[in-house]
Amino acid sequence: MKRIVLDTDTYNEVDDQFALVYALLSPEAIKVEAIHAAPFYNAKSEGPADGMERSYDEILRLMSLMCRETEGIVFKGADRYMKSKDDPVECDAVENLIKLAGESSPQDPLYVLAIGAPTN
Repeated sequence: MKRIVLDTDTYNEVDDQFALVYALLSPEAIKVEAIHAAPFYNAKSEGPADGMERSYDEILRLMSLMCRETEGIVFKGADRYMKSKDDPVECDAVENLIKLAGESSPQDPLYVLAIGAPTN
């Protein structure tokens, strides 16, 4: 079983919704350790922060429809994009990813599936 973090701009495009549901419905192969809302900016949002908030709300909506717990699993991501590798964006998702990565080992790796902006 693969341990994963799904980093997703779920509100942006429907493929992320399918990926999230598929991961949650595949417990024999995937253990979803966390879901991180990623920022996006296009016609569906007023900016990266708004895009992330919309994705966060969409994740919560999907989790509710599936009767899934969100506490300690769903985290808000960055409210803006990184300007450079020397300018990290602090947020709940980053703190959670650092925590989960610290609990990993070569025998039990954590996979990050970034299907949104890789800022988190």
